[in-house]
Amino acid sequence: MNTTDLIAIDVHTHAEVSCRQPADEVWQAYEAAASKYFKTGSRPTIAETVAYYRERRIGLVMFTVDAEFEIGNRRIPNEEVLEAANRNTDLMLAFASIDPHKGKTGVLEARRLVAAGVRGFKFHPTCQGFYPNDRMAYPLYEVIAEHRLPALFHTGHSGIGAGMRGGGGLRLKYSQPIHLDDVAADFPDMTLIAAHPSWPWTDESLSICLHKPNVYIDLSGWSPKYFPPQLVRYANSLLKERMLFGSDYPLITPDRWIKDFDEAGFKPEVRDLILKQNAIRALGLG
Repeated sequence: MNTTDLIAIDVHTHAEVSCRQPADEVWQAYEAAASKYFKTGSRPTIAETVAYYRERRIGLVMFTVDAEFEIGNRRIPNEEVLEAANRNTDLMLAFASIDPHKGKTGVLEARRLVAAGVRGFKFHPTCQGFYPNDRMAYPLYEVIAEHRLPALFHTGHSGIGAGMRGGGGLRLKYSQPIHLDDVAADFPDMTLIAAHPSWPWTDESLSICLHKPNVYIDLSGWSPKYFPPQLVRYANSLLKERMLFGSDYPLITPDRWIKDFDEAGFKPEVRDLILKQNAIRALGLG
């Protein structure tokens, strides 16, 4: 990634439309509910997303979510995201998503993807149906830690399943951030990124981040004008080097996020740290 030419790095964007396979029928109900929850329209392809970010000179980390065990939808291939990153190396990094329930098969896939150029991994405990500190996932973490790559975990409330009957069968308890504390302690050399403000457990994420120097918080999924005040306070002070810009695109656009960020009470001296410099360190780009 050519960080010098970028004005920001968005560490949280989604690949939601595959050019290799048709839309998944199981996922369509969840996508429709998420569109209503986030008030968004049609989803862009991977190529359209890259073009959007290139026009704005914003770097991006992109991933899919492998929720085949818990939800049953067919995932977008990790290879499709990686190939896009390999075509846009000045701008884009690919994270892989592998459901920890896949066991040894998932570990072998992780090693293959790391060798091919994947630069990190994405986990969504609510959509994947596991606690982050479940030892089932540790063989995957061992691969990630061995290669000193970051692992990004959804935390807090989930817009996926919101409003569906029974929340689409998804359970919020898996994404309570305290479960990341064990992972941060057991893998102290692996960078962990707690995605989103972690509401209603914001204070847990802040505490873990203060206690464990290998933990970062990405500020995606919410407009900054709705951030809990303690999140802004710590971003302006003790955790100013551990907060990362993320949008959750296409559910929230970087245009909206950055506009609201500039009006949300963040100090001028932390702006570049959050928008770019902290990501350079967390992603190993420096």
